[in-house]
Amino acid sequence: MRRELRYAAGGLRREHVLPLLGWSIPEALPSVFGGLAVARAVDTGFLAHRPLIGVGWLLALLAVSAVGAAGTRAIYRRLGLVVEPVRDDLVRRVVSGALRRGIAGRPDDGAIARLTHQIEVVRDTYAGQVMVIRTFLITTIGAVIGLLSLAPVIVLLIMPAFLVGLLAFVATLAMAVARQQDYLRCDEELSVVSGSVLAGARDILVGGTEPSAAEFVGRSIDAQAAAEVALARVSILRSLSFAVGGSGPLLILLAAAPWLISRGLSAGAVLGGLIYVQSGLRSALGTLINGLGGSGLRFIITLRRILDADEPMKPPAPTTPADHIRLRAVNFRYGPHADPVLRDLDLTVPAGGHLAVVGPSGVGKSTLASILCGLQTATGSVQVPSDRVLIPQEAFLFTGTVSENLSYLRPDAEDDTILHAAAAVGAADLITRLGGLSAVLEPARLSAGEGQLVALTRAYLSPADFAILDEATCHLDPRAERQAEEAFARRGGTLVVIAHRMSSALRARQILVLDGGRAIAGEHDALLLSSPLYRELLGHWSDPGSDPALLFGDADGLQPRPRPRLGDGPGHVVVHGARAEK
Repeated sequence: MRRELRYAAGGLRREHVLPLLGWSIPEALPSVFGGLAVARAVDTGFLAHRPLIGVGWLLALLAVSAVGAAGTRAIYRRLGLVVEPVRDDLVRRVVSGALRRGIAGRPDDGAIARLTHQIEVVRDTYAGQVMVIRTFLITTIGAVIGLLSLAPVIVLLIMPAFLVGLLAFVATLAMAVARQQDYLRCDEELSVVSGSVLAGARDILVGGTEPSAAEFVGRSIDAQAAAEVALARVSILRSLSFAVGGSGPLLILLAAAPWLISRGLSAGAVLGGLIYVQSGLRSALGTLINGLGGSGLRFIITLRRILDADEPMKPPAPTTPADHIRLRAVNFRYGPHADPVLRDLDLTVPAGGHLAVVGPSGVGKSTLASILCGLQTATGSVQVPSDRVLIPQEAFLFTGTVSENLSYLRPDAEDDTILHAAAAVGAADLITRLGGLSAVLEPARLSAGEGQLVALTRAYLSPADFAILDEATCHLDPRAERQAEEAFARRGGTLVVIAHRMSSALRARQILVLDGGRAIAGEHDALLLSSPLYRELLGHWSDPGSDPALLFGDADGLQPRPRPRLGDGPGHVVVHGARAEK
């Protein structure tokens, strides 16, 4: 529970809490003035046969209550400034956690529930706890100040019982949280067990195993019943705490009233003291017990679930901005017991460089892209340009004009600039088919390749001087892919391409080969000699099966050509319509 309390306290920002406390002063005036006004109205007014003076004191109390109401109104208007930053931080935690797990190939099915329901529960209950604790403090302090100004002896009589009840309640909070969690766990287990038994009801009847099934479910029912009893015991302890701290002072004051009057205390002072105890201390303690014991438990438990599931988003790996890419001893794994995806990776790409990353599927190419753009945190030293743009495999499009989609990262781009960018990456014909820049783009009507052309144009237009293409051309044909990559290479700045085809490697000035945690970087000719995996990948993509009919042409010279003396014996293949020699 300490973690949750630290998180709740950390969400109280000084610039928002101070105005809240400031407006609490006028709200506290009725608590300070109430008993004193009643005592003066009785002693100097009604008992002294001067009713107008008594009425005047009551009217003054009414005016003070109006001031307190204005303070309460101002407090509620500012409550959102205290609560919303906590909600925003939790949203960032849930979204960043879901993104990290999604990138790691572990989709988080519970993220939607945390984002749409549990965070709202935390926000509402957090606001409630802020108000409950603030009201308790303001009301208690006001009542004590009023009692000290009225009759200090009353404070000495009633405060020990009040403090005992308060401390007893605080001592039950940790127990209440544990009992509530046990109850929820037993309830979930009962739901799972009963569901499995109902699903197999026919087999249970056929096999005659009803007694065993009943015993199986009965154990879960008994566990839930025991959890409910334990939770009820905590409620009894809360009630006893309120009886001691809330009703105890009232009974003590009533019992001591004759003695106090015999010692010279007026009837009005005793009545005022009763008002301070009843409407001040007793009411404040009841509000605290009901608030923390009810919504407070929901706040702690729901917040605990969110914090357990979603670690805070760590600072992005690129901690040192630079005009080049420089990785030293970079390591990354998705869990403490998982195999490393990257191991002691050293890499340098100069400013304006062009790197292609190749390797088998699932080897960590996209993970490296995530590290370079700050979505994943790795150990080691990572330096990259601070102004980056990532183009993922799946394009993000939204319903709006074509111009709005293309200029999303550069809203001030002129139409001529947008059209020039589109022509550079090969999207000019697409814009024409869509009806021009002012036409409405409907994402569902575009193919995956057309969506990638839109995303590529958008990234080309962006002011970023470091572009990362994470299989951003996988739905394009080889010619279109070559045009897009060459456009980015001519655009200026640094370019990293997570290769979908090996032809991307031939266009790059530098190539990084990833192989199960190991990596080797170099130029094409050097890698042909030093990397068996690179030769294997290049041979696979050179196979005619990659495009046997050359429907898209041989833009990069990877397809085999007919050779002289090609025989027609076993193991020989005639490609591209070449005829075997006789």
